[in-house]
Amino acid sequence: MSQKEFDIVVHGATGFTGRLVIEYLLQRYPAGSGVRWAMGGRSADKLAQVRDAVKAPADTPLVVTDSADVASLDALMARTRLVLTTVGPYQLYGNELVAACARAGVDYVDLCGEPAWMRKMIDAFEPQAKASGARIVFSCGFDSIPFDLGVAMVQDEMQSQFGTPANRVRGRVRKMKGTFSGGTAASLKATMAAAAKDPGVLELLRNPFSLTPGFEGPRQPSGNKPMVDEVLGLWVAPFIMAAINTRNVHRSNFLLGHRWGQDFVYDEMLVTGAGEKGEAFANAVAADKSLGGEGGPKPGEGPSREEREAGFYDVLFIGSNAKSDTLRVGVKGDRDPGYGSTSRMITEAAVCLLQDATDTAGGIWTPASAMGTPLRERLQKNAGLMFSVEAGS
Repeated sequence: MSQKEFDIVVHGATGFTGRLVIEYLLQRYPAGSGVRWAMGGRSADKLAQVRDAVKAPADTPLVVTDSADVASLDALMARTRLVLTTVGPYQLYGNELVAACARAGVDYVDLCGEPAWMRKMIDAFEPQAKASGARIVFSCGFDSIPFDLGVAMVQDEMQSQFGTPANRVRGRVRKMKGTFSGGTAASLKATMAAAAKDPGVLELLRNPFSLTPGFEGPRQPSGNKPMVDEVLGLWVAPFIMAAINTRNVHRSNFLLGHRWGQDFVYDEMLVTGAGEKGEAFANAVAADKSLGGEGGPKPGEGPSREEREAGFYDVLFIGSNAKSDTLRVGVKGDRDPGYGSTSRMITEAAVCLLQDATDTAGGIWTPASAMGTPLRERLQKNAGLMFSVEAGS
């Protein structure tokens, strides 16, 4: 058993999403559950205010941490087995924390959807993480757990039923109700600002294999224009999270030793419907730039509890192989994707990494490659997600 005080410290517990993580921990992993967790943030007073506001026990541990203070991060490393961080944009506030975890052999999960920064961290810290035993897992929210695990399930089922993986998988968001988070909007703005200053960032953003150092696979669909999907016969539109999800899915395949083949092709799009109505909706989606605009959601803001609980998402994955065998997997979530479901997913990922993925070695991972089936089962049991093979496969 670890001699450290905590299994998990939630870094950013006073933020909107961090507070939702604390509420979920109180519900699912209260004192005595076997998960020792603490609230972390820059201000002891604000931490105490949030503790009291969410009706956490008065003895809930509070840890003062600051992303910009290396000494405070090193002190944090000595106290916890894992850091769960909701403090983004990560390219602005995550460098020192990843570095500290990699040095100290402390596990790490985040909500990052910033592929250029993730590649920078892989290049800078993966060797050190492998040496220290730190398991660093990016993108443990709506981007990219439902997509990463959905593709992994398609591949597992294809292998089981047909003896070969799918060399082509389509991810199609059938329905979604809810808002993208203010953190997602801030990350998009920070990424665009970085790309304007550094052409290398733009090249990484354009490359579907930006997270697979040394490997370039086949040409991938761009997914940047409305079209009629040839399998569904419905109009589909660009899906804003595809730019990060597809990169993570290709990294999963890379980390799994190209278990899904070196010729693997994957794209994601949003289903808008049939006929002229579907076409009009697809064109409207493609023209919408509001997430990165000034009127988009702000970090620290978010929907009400009623809005979060009324949200949902439904994603279809269609796999096919060279023999034209096909299989469909549906992934559904019962909360709004950007907040209600995301706060549960990252919490379960943290617990899964500590309790179920003990054989996963140090390194920089994706959810599917680090935790795979145990995480899928945990999310179905606890977090309101459902993964299922669908008729028509």
